[in-house]
Amino acid sequence: MRKFGMPNFRFRIYERLLVVALATAAVAACSGEPAAAPAPSADDRLHVVTTFTVLADMVAEVGGDRVRVESITKAGAEIHGYEPTPADLVRAQGADLVVDNGLGLEAWFARFLDDVDAPHVTVSDGIDPQPITSGEAAGHPNPHAWMSPTAGQTYIANIADALATADPAGAPLYRANAAAYREQLAGLARELADAVATVPERARLLVTCEGAFTYLARDAGLREAYLWPVNAESQATPRSTVAVVDAVRQGRPRAVFCESTVPDVAQRQVARETGTHLAGPLYVDSLSGPGGPVPTYLDLLRHTTTTIVAGLTQEEP
Repeated sequence: MRKFGMPNFRFRIYERLLVVALATAAVAACSGEPAAAPAPSADDRLHVVTTFTVLADMVAEVGGDRVRVESITKAGAEIHGYEPTPADLVRAQGADLVVDNGLGLEAWFARFLDDVDAPHVTVSDGIDPQPITSGEAAGHPNPHAWMSPTAGQTYIANIADALATADPAGAPLYRANAAAYREQLAGLARELADAVATVPERARLLVTCEGAFTYLARDAGLREAYLWPVNAESQATPRSTVAVVDAVRQGRPRAVFCESTVPDVAQRQVARETGTHLAGPLYVDSLSGPGGPVPTYLDLLRHTTTTIVAGLTQEEP
């Protein structure tokens, strides 16, 4: 996983905040005050910390009742530019396993991962990485591999292996849960191909705000156009907006889309200038809450596929 440096003064700030957080926890323990969260010793399940909610749901499905999992970023959060807190580091320090996506997605996590004394697994290991094709990151792997139900099966296998290593007694359960989960993902891959087959070939252009759908587009046989490649902190430039407008006018898809965690202002401009529907939102980097449209990873894939196909097959505006 590519790691990014942190200016020394920022690292010292994190270090001081961590010391304060640890000292506060120690004082609370000595004074008998209740801790903010139960200590790992109060729960003998395997404690797993993931970098974002999609991975947390994968771990929960594979781990079942033997695992207690929490995500550093919460539902609805934008993960690319997340700024970790001292409490995040404290939680990771107490974990039995730390799970990240890799492929350069969580640069913020890599900054202090070396200071976390816990086993660590990168769940994208072994997938066929697709390159970013534009912008400053061109040539680097696109990190959104979980958006492919085929690549997602590799994620699940890696999670099962990591859980079995951390908790050998639970290995049979983890393997069985992973096998069932991978079968569901294989079924979703077939559903995706069948759904996209209903879209007229001319209209099979997926236009999004962020280029987060490269793996899904590859699986489904969709062409891509987007306002910025990967980093959600990047804003659409006049040049990139014009390029997407031109792509829409040439490809004439019946809808354009934006993701739930980023502003859709620029994509609204594209829709206005081309007379195209703005459909969505699409979910990529985060699950919704339990009562939302995508409370699980499988729901996220189904909702995204359904939304895309519905947008691309609707009556022309």
